[in-house]
Amino acid sequence: MSDTPVIGVLALQGDVREHLIALAAADAVARPVRRPEELAEVDGLVLPGGESTTISKLAVLFGLMEPLRTRVRAGMPVYGTCAGMIMLADKILDPRSGQETIGGIDMIVRRNAFGRQNESFEAALDVKGIPGDPVEGVFIRAPWVESVVAGAEVLAEHEGHIVAVRQGNALATSFHPELTGDHRVHSLFVDMVRTHRTPE
Repeated sequence: MSDTPVIGVLALQGDVREHLIALAAADAVARPVRRPEELAEVDGLVLPGGESTTISKLAVLFGLMEPLRTRVRAGMPVYGTCAGMIMLADKILDPRSGQETIGGIDMIVRRNAFGRQNESFEAALDVKGIPGDPVEGVFIRAPWVESVVAGAEVLAEHEGHIVAVRQGNALATSFHPELTGDHRVHSLFVDMVRTHRTPE
């Protein structure tokens, strides 16, 4: 078996191309995923930023929601950024009508918590598990995590709000590392996928 993991990016809506580029830079084979049969062929999956309600509804429409839940429950490594973080939450504080989540991280998330599009900002973040300089976090209509339960580990905070969380094989960030050219968060996820593929 090749040591290079195959990682999908859910390609229903959002900044798919940027994640494909970042994953390739982090030594993964990156593929867009739009159908259940494509999901079945990947070792891990990124849920990109975008509009969480739209992604949720399209996942149902494309027949992906149940296969996604099944694979995440079975331990497939998954990484969600921004809207993807919302998709991985077991609970959303203020869900839109018809909005569903995949679940996987025992956390409560607040949508658009950092404000509207014109209130987007960048911040230097110390992220647990990522050595070296702080990670530059790009926040665009970003959620934050209101609370986590014991199984979920907080990896980063900004101004007292949780913005990065890991629980088992699931990783989530409020911010968009794929927009910065710094691929260390993607490398962390690629390492999670590699470890999952080759159990000790």
